[in-house]
Amino acid sequence: MQTIDIRYQLNLYWRKIIVLGFLLLISFSSTFAQARFKEISQSGQDDKLVSYGFFLATHTSSWRLKYTEAFVSDPAAANIQSIMPVFTPGFSLGFLATLRIHDQLNLVFTPKVAFYEFRTDINTFSNVPDAEINETNFYTTETVINEATMVEFPLFFKYKAQRFNNSRMFFTAGGSAMFRTKDQEEADIESIATLGRDFTIDLGLGFDMYFKYFKFSPEVRFSHGLLDMYKPEATDPAYASSIQSLRRKSITLYLNFQ
Repeated sequence: MQTIDIRYQLNLYWRKIIVLGFLLLISFSSTFAQARFKEISQSGQDDKLVSYGFFLATHTSSWRLKYTEAFVSDPAAANIQSIMPVFTPGFSLGFLATLRIHDQLNLVFTPKVAFYEFRTDINTFSNVPDAEINETNFYTTETVINEATMVEFPLFFKYKAQRFNNSRMFFTAGGSAMFRTKDQEEADIESIATLGRDFTIDLGLGFDMYFKYFKFSPEVRFSHGLLDMYKPEATDPAYASSIQSLRRKSITLYLNFQ
């Protein structure tokens, strides 16, 4: 049986922590905005054709891994019990430019720099003699970490509800092109080699909070990679044949200011 590592158990709850933090942030911001500013705020430049701002963000990311048919039919042939991607935190920052199409519809461009860490646990069967195998040494775990700094160019539509006093809810939908700053030769020396570009589909929801001098817009966005990032020919041969594809996924909490 697999031993429990409290650090990995905490990693499993990163998605819930981000969503819970987002809900608490919305509740606090809404209460503070309504209590502090009774008048209707004109901040955020909603009536301008083009407006600008910046954002800070924190995310948790992981691989969507697909095994090869050979591994599924006989995992013992590769001496591997399982390959488990783990959600791992990171952060990003960037600017946003908003094009007003309608009072309730915007086109938003948010170029950013993001810092990712993809953690993968590879569990292999132990070489301990059968007579000595127990719950703690049935298999061994190797952790592989892929670090990447990405330059991203998200473009999406933002649909906003009717404004109520100094707040309004919104939904976002769009996509992003992303490029790794590390060159491919450097990436190829990692135990699990990956490619350096991806395209994603993104969906999100959040609230616009209008304060006296600025607009604050917390948002949770879900991102799914479209391209297979896996490069088997450069991956460690010990488990290269067990992985068929790797696609990225992430959940991000954005703190937007305009």
